[in-house]
Amino acid sequence: MTNEQDRAKSKQISHLGGLWPFLRPHRFMMFASLLALVLTASVSLVLPLAVRRVVDTFSSENGALLDQYFTAAMVIAALLAVGTALRYALVTRLGERVVTDIRKAVFSRVLRMSPQFYENIMTGEVLSRITTDTTLVLSVIGSSVSVALRNVLIFFGGLALMLLTSAKLTGLVLLIVPAVVFPILILGRKLRRLSRENQDWIAQSSGNASEYLGAVQTVQAFTHETITTRHFDEVSEKSFDSAKTRITTRALMTAIVIFLVFAGVVGVLWIGARDVRLGMMSVGALVQFVIYSVMVAGSVAALSEIWGELQRAAGATERLVELLHVEDTVKDPVAPQTIKGRAQGSIGFENVSFNYPARPEIPALSNMSLSIEPGETVAFVGPSGAGKSTVIQMLLRFYDPTAGKITIDGVDLRTLARSDFRRQIALVPQDPVIFAASAMENIRFGRPDASDDDVRSAARAAAADEFIARLPQGYDTYVGERGVMLSGGQKQRIAIARAILRDAPVLLLDEATSALDAESERLVQEAVDALAANRTTLVVAHRLATVKKADRIVVMDQGQIAGIGTHADLVAQGGLYARLAKLQFTDGVAAE
Repeated sequence: MTNEQDRAKSKQISHLGGLWPFLRPHRFMMFASLLALVLTASVSLVLPLAVRRVVDTFSSENGALLDQYFTAAMVIAALLAVGTALRYALVTRLGERVVTDIRKAVFSRVLRMSPQFYENIMTGEVLSRITTDTTLVLSVIGSSVSVALRNVLIFFGGLALMLLTSAKLTGLVLLIVPAVVFPILILGRKLRRLSRENQDWIAQSSGNASEYLGAVQTVQAFTHETITTRHFDEVSEKSFDSAKTRITTRALMTAIVIFLVFAGVVGVLWIGARDVRLGMMSVGALVQFVIYSVMVAGSVAALSEIWGELQRAAGATERLVELLHVEDTVKDPVAPQTIKGRAQGSIGFENVSFNYPARPEIPALSNMSLSIEPGETVAFVGPSGAGKSTVIQMLLRFYDPTAGKITIDGVDLRTLARSDFRRQIALVPQDPVIFAASAMENIRFGRPDASDDDVRSAARAAAADEFIARLPQGYDTYVGERGVMLSGGQKQRIAIARAILRDAPVLLLDEATSALDAESERLVQEAVDALAANRTTLVVAHRLATVKKADRIVVMDQGQIAGIGTHADLVAQGGLYARLAKLQFTDGVAAE
């Protein structure tokens, strides 16, 4: 999703419109913020009028009038302070609320995306968008937009009051405007591109860091630290180079704009000072004009600087909206059918063909047809790449068939809500997933409402209770990120306990005992056999010793069914299964 072509795109401020769905529920807070903003801008514009009165009454002998003008100036200053504080509180709170909603929406969206989505984008980049990009959006909603609107009001209001103060001087000031706008337009376009490029490099850097840190033991085992560090450094340096160019461009634009604005103002004030000497305007009027000139010039300078922030936020908003609007290849139907109660567990594959999107020329499954009865245990065996694990992924509807259909209790999976039929399935994956939580919570992941006794019962059934009890805090022991405190076999037993606790009518075991020693495998196999007694069970295995008791064994080869039968039948038939059995068995004992 992130590539050189994407980085070259010129992004528009209009992409900030993607924030409106998140701002809309908070219209009242927006309106209150706008009122506070208008109040502070109006008070700021009134202040120079009070200053003019004060200056023009310096020479007056009326002390009471002078006191009134000073008092009015103090009241105006107090209103400005209160209004500014109120605006800050409302706008900042609005920004935090909107960004929190965006983070929740993006996370909820990507969490439900099918695996094909993650073939095209690194999880680290997704995390970068949820964190770094939303931080940019926060700076815009919580600060930049408010400051920009305030400066726009001050610019137009100040310009109008400048015109009332002195039309001649105001006309001279307006001659400067084209010179100021030109660099903003030219450099602003370049700044948009650089901002998007910078954010993409940051995201790629985050993605690489996430990938390498997630496999830190493999990196260290292969002494790949130096190469990995060099690769990360290269991406980080590209991010820095992009940021350096962006900063230089923005600094140049700011310098040009500020110099042109203030140089013009100084020139105009020189003419104004001559008018005062000639008696064509009062000192107070000139001071008022000076203050308005500084306010207008300051607002232009601020807007030129805020423009860069808006450019960056526009790119960040677009990247976030991309995640919210990305089309998933696997979708729930508009009006899904439902599975009432507990499924019986019959499964059907009807002329199913499938090619992985990343390998469209290689069929993962080819015209596969198979019916599995409720309560039946069916094992899938075959060489690596034969399509065994693909069967599991298709049954979970991580992908849809390119042809044919898959059914549960006779109902096409594509007519059901994914969350509905997945509740009927328990999975033990080949690579067990252990979360950074306690052993108790890792097992309870299978059924969040399970009691502690239910969790312990599932652990005993999976032969996990004994080793969990030996942990420092027993079931409450924190097992570390990805279960780093556990061995491979212990992770797998926790994953099996999780599936047992789920108590689903369909059980999927993808190399569920591959990381167990002989004793643990025997204990877990007994638990799995007991668990499978009243459930439809699909077992994917390389070690044929674990599937000899299956009701049927399906031999897979190059995405097709090469044979079906019991262990004895398939050995007697010869062919692929017989060759695999000959390789793995010696005197009836599975080779380790």
